[in-house]
Amino acid sequence: MALGDFFARLTGRKAEPEPAPIPRAPTNDDLLAALVRVEQLVADGAVPAVVASRVGRVVRIVRETIPRLGNLGGSVQAYNVMATATDYLPEAIGGYLRLPRQWADSRPVDRGKTSLMILIDQLDLLGATMDKVFDAVNRADAAALIAHGRFLQEKFGTGSTGGSLALGDTPSTPAPDLPPGSGPLQPPPGRGGA
Repeated sequence: MALGDFFARLTGRKAEPEPAPIPRAPTNDDLLAALVRVEQLVADGAVPAVVASRVGRVVRIVRETIPRLGNLGGSVQAYNVMATATDYLPEAIGGYLRLPRQWADSRPVDRGKTSLMILIDQLDLLGATMDKVFDAVNRADAAALIAHGRFLQEKFGTGSTGGSLALGDTPSTPAPDLPPGSGPLQPPPGRGGA
């Protein structure tokens, strides 16, 4: 018995219940493990090829995005990546797999669509959404690269334009003193020549 419970019993008051523990956010390893479980759900012909290819696309995009989740911070996009790996994708596939195959693939259940068609629509939506998230993550890094390039351009001059080759005197590199008769485009003494 905790000390608070003891005093509550002694005074006749009810002890306040302890708050429920808050579940921890999944780690990158947790998310990758969830993707492996999804791949196992669709392995060995458990679903039609059209479903397996779409699941593979979503898994690939999420897997490529996971190492970059830190760039998204606590955004809705980061949550969507996490939820796709741990909830949205497994639930969509699990709902389909719980149905008898013939029935799921041939019986219309919603506005003339079969369960298979509904699953394909869900996977296409997840794939398009994850594409947008991955694009947003990469655009943030691309924007940082562009900003750095502009900084370098301002700091040092010509950047990725290829620059120009300075031929002749420049303030930073004076032309060397050459002996008389030796100028540019003349062969060295004793070689070729007239």
